[in-house]
Amino acid sequence: MISIKKIFVFLLFITFHFYSFSQEKYTISGTISDTNNNETLIGVNIIANGTKSYAITNEYGFYSLTLSKGDYEIVISYVGFTSISEKISLTQNIKKNYSLSESGQELKEVVITTEKTTANIRKPEMSVNKLSISTIKKMPVVLGEVDVIKSILFLPGVTNAGEGQSGFNVRGGGADQNLILLDEATIFNSSHVFGFFSVFNPDAIKDLKLYKGGIPSKFGGRASSVLDIYQKDGNSKDFHMNGGIGLISSRILAEGPIVKDKGSFLIGGRASYAHLFLKLTDNKNSAYFYDLNTKLNYKLDTNNNLFLSGYFGRDIFSLNKSFSNTYGNTTLNLRWNHLFSDKLFSNLSVIYSDYYYGLTLDFIGFNWDSGIKNYNLKYDFKHYLSNKLKLNYGFNSIYYDFNPGTIDPINSSSNIKYKQLDRKYAFENAIYFEAEQILTDKLAINYGLRYSMFNRLGNSTVNLYQNNQPVFYDSDLKIYEKAKPIGTTYYNKNKTIASFDNLEPRFSAAYELNENQSVKASYNRMVQYLQLVSNTASPTPLDVWTPSDSYIKPQIADQVAIGYFNNFSANKYTLEVESFYKKIKNRMDYIDGANLIANEAIEQVILNGEMRSYGLEILLRKNTGKFNGWIAYTLSKSQQRTPGRTPDEIGINNGQWYRSAYDKLHNIAVTANYTLNEKWNFGGNFTLQSGQPVTYPNMQYEYKDLVVPDYGERNKNSLPLYHHLDVSATYIPKPYKKKGWQSEWVFSIYNIYNQKNAASISFRENAETGVNEAVKLSIFGIVPSVSYNFKF
Repeated sequence: MISIKKIFVFLLFITFHFYSFSQEKYTISGTISDTNNNETLIGVNIIANGTKSYAITNEYGFYSLTLSKGDYEIVISYVGFTSISEKISLTQNIKKNYSLSESGQELKEVVITTEKTTANIRKPEMSVNKLSISTIKKMPVVLGEVDVIKSILFLPGVTNAGEGQSGFNVRGGGADQNLILLDEATIFNSSHVFGFFSVFNPDAIKDLKLYKGGIPSKFGGRASSVLDIYQKDGNSKDFHMNGGIGLISSRILAEGPIVKDKGSFLIGGRASYAHLFLKLTDNKNSAYFYDLNTKLNYKLDTNNNLFLSGYFGRDIFSLNKSFSNTYGNTTLNLRWNHLFSDKLFSNLSVIYSDYYYGLTLDFIGFNWDSGIKNYNLKYDFKHYLSNKLKLNYGFNSIYYDFNPGTIDPINSSSNIKYKQLDRKYAFENAIYFEAEQILTDKLAINYGLRYSMFNRLGNSTVNLYQNNQPVFYDSDLKIYEKAKPIGTTYYNKNKTIASFDNLEPRFSAAYELNENQSVKASYNRMVQYLQLVSNTASPTPLDVWTPSDSYIKPQIADQVAIGYFNNFSANKYTLEVESFYKKIKNRMDYIDGANLIANEAIEQVILNGEMRSYGLEILLRKNTGKFNGWIAYTLSKSQQRTPGRTPDEIGINNGQWYRSAYDKLHNIAVTANYTLNEKWNFGGNFTLQSGQPVTYPNMQYEYKDLVVPDYGERNKNSLPLYHHLDVSATYIPKPYKKKGWQSEWVFSIYNIYNQKNAASISFRENAETGVNEAVKLSIFGIVPSVSYNFKF
């Protein structure tokens, strides 16, 4: 077997084989920031005019551009900011920082973040969507709450389970297959109030990028996508505050310098208060959330920066003081940026992430706690060898602590006994290498390899089963049942229970047809070692994460994609067309009647199956002008199959492919924004989707005076077509006021024509007529809202 070392040596050889060490090349490097607050800018284009050479700032605003000796005009451009150009004579290495100023007119007209033609067409990057916060804030949403997660649902290939549902689905994958990062820290539950709102405070967010395919080698651990979100650093020039007051929640954010132009702080909070109105009535129920975002950064010198960022959020739900539920995320991240040279940038991160779920059942008399913690060390390097060759490499190590459940009696008189379900531990390591290389004037490629290792660790007791099969198949009844353990094995702390290692190759290419058109292709393999134990269409707070082990195998996803990209009409319009095919091995499926709550032997109800999805995505964007926006259309299929383990077994759904819970054949999303004048701005969204897959009963029978429904094939039926239209209007009373108190009013109407979309359909017998009937549950009709935003 070829060793990992030999593979990496081979990659390095072919990389440096194409690299020319000319002595007549020099480098201009530095950081690019916002003039107003020194906030570094991500994704800024630095172009050597008259050449095909360009650079793009990284996650920390750093750029490095290597050119042959000579005179150049450097053009720096970023959406919403005034472009600048400067003539330089490159006779030696130059360190140059630039500041860009917001362009008031451009900011209102250009709300879609799009890279210039040079980068967008030539860069070997596809299946990636980026939204600016200014765009997100102009999109109408339910109850007027700006929502990062809801905004990405208007991108091609992205859906969710419907109104009031948490998470999101990418290219037919499950919500658990998305890696969600906030300042590099993992967010395990992205929703507040069971899915009505996201955990991300838009005032604290600087940048977000969604990778649906062609995923860089530095990312791993999930099978479908990566949502990479960065918080603002904070204003290092002046103290400022901003916030907003809405119908059900309000927010406030403060930022300012610690040491002017060297360090800054940011602290922001949100809280809902709808539950306070319930206290004015006899209603004893309550539901609310709050969260806190913090960040500190300090520039030690020209080559070193420190960042400390954190997030804390909680949801509290109580029902008549007999039931209460508390859940939420906590993250903390310490990062050190170091510049070894004008060509080598590094970032070292120490990260803590925690997801907690607590339940108090007063009427029974016990508390239930569960959750997952991880401790992450990662070191990333960006090496700008030349304008034609850039390297990314690094490693990360994650230690996991899983608490499946702790049962604790509320008082000593309770009949409930204290019980701790076996805690689970795991250690995940990865090293990666990636190169972005320009081979010719028209062809650029990106290739890389990630090597991941996963160890399920003791302190745990593991069940043993006949033939190593925790699920028993009854050939007479043709059903799957829990197998009875034939023994147990105890593993001491840190002793390996099961181990896995996988190579995860990544490749993408872009071929430029002309300066405005290109075709691209990509392939990536992703391995997911953590599994979400859930049989709902969208995540719930009660879902439990579990590591791969001897019985639950890691999911392995392979995805290929091909696309066509076209910028036309002087970059006013952009067309992106992509087709993809994704196949996933070891996708968990559940036997009929599986009980997942507080199950100490979850392997007894799980079978390993497979999943596939394929489709076509079209995105047409209008990038400039008073009227702008995009139209996204996705035609796709998502299917799952769990065949029998032997020829005698029937498998799930008779071993046939069936629609996954995330299958939606058609998905149309339209987003538009119109700037009437300096005071008024209007926005609108329209979405139309195929109905969610469901399983309806197809007959019933009576057994001992009980009516028992009989269900057909899994997910053979569908909910009705899902659609709604939303509108908003933003009014700025004093648009020319740039200092002191500034404000705006945002008026929005969600679901303006009052469509009663089905969240679910249940069946019952009418008590009066005795006839069976279908009952539709709808969450939202028309929802008007108003919010007031301010800053000073």
